Amino acid sequence: MIEIKEIFSKQELKAFVTFPFELYKNNKNWVPPLIQEELETFDKTKNPVFKTADTHFYLAYKNNKIVGRVVAIINWDEVNILGKKKVRFGWFDVVDDIEVTKALLDKVIAFGKEHNLENIEGPMGFSNLDKVGCLIDGFEERGLMITWYNFPYYAMHFEQLGYVKEKVYLESKFPFSNIDATNFQRVADMIEKRYDLTHLNFTKTKNIMPYVDKMFTLFNGSYASLQSFVPINDIQIEYFKKKYISFINPEFIKFVMDKEGKMVAFSIVMPDFAEALQKAKGKLFPTGFLHLLKAKNKCKTAVFYLIGVLPEYQSKGVTAILFNENHISFKKIGVENCMRTPELEDNHAIHNLWKNFDPEYHKKRCTFIKEL
Repeated sequence: MIEIKEIFSKQELKAFVTFPFELYKNNKNWVPPLIQEELETFDKTKNPVFKTADTHFYLAYKNNKIVGRVVAIINWDEVNILGKKKVRFGWFDVVDDIEVTKALLDKVIAFGKEHNLENIEGPMGFSNLDKVGCLIDGFEERGLMITWYNFPYYAMHFEQLGYVKEKVYLESKFPFSNIDATNFQRVADMIEKRYDLTHLNFTKTKNIMPYVDKMFTLFNGSYASLQSFVPINDIQIEYFKKKYISFINPEFIKFVMDKEGKMVAFSIVMPDFAEALQKAKGKLFPTGFLHLLKAKNKCKTAVFYLIGVLPEYQSKGVTAILFNENHISFKKIGVENCMRTPELEDNHAIHNLWKNFDPEYHKKRCTFIKEL
């Protein structure tokens, strides 16, 4: 018999966070989160997303053993600002038993119906800066710190239960040697002179902080046209600033400013922490932080996390400045490979940015949707 239990206590929440460690313990491509960081993400007193989102956390039990988990989420900004009447589901993991999947998702559906919503969609997190998508191709590739990994049967379960693919995301990779440094240097210099722009580089995190609010304002503006985008509010900006910026090499954050000091473009690149997180096994101590520190300081693979360009500059070649500055930093540190995080398949503008690097598309993921 399958029992679905809503959880509330710290002990239950820890069981929720650690369930995938058992589910994927023999899988070389699953990348574990840091347990304490995951717990803080779900802490309603620390994560400001809960000010605009309602959530329920569920664990599935069979024969007194945990066999699945899910978070039911209503992002009220999405519902009220975008008019998308959907309930999200995220942090979904399950054994290969479709009845368990159905029982968990039925709880999410009931939550959505309770609030007169029209669709259920997932897997996706609380906001646009959270993980998204069920992996449907590329299972033989190791995951990233900022993506979910899952078994092939997840998508099969969804489809058998009447869910259909909604948003498709692509991930790609390319070797550092694909970057034509001479061309980017020439174009970057030309664009800077033509539009009277300057680039900013950093060696210390503290020097980045005064620009972070501008960066998120630009982020909201540059992605506003995407039909699935929910703006990041001021309270969330403060939270993400403290949580993520210190994780990133300051040399991997690039800004482009106009002559008035207005930010017109930015890029954030992260070291690939996947192998370090696998070695850490969910814990910073006693040795986990050493693995992460090594990955940060001796980065061989760089992950392009976010790129934003003001709409009025999106067709003016400004990204050449960002790529040129990243190339200089990568060469200095010794980066050998580059990877891209999930990008919407129909976001042709972003895909065009990478065409000169001859990228290999190696993973595909999607969200699944169903009418309530």
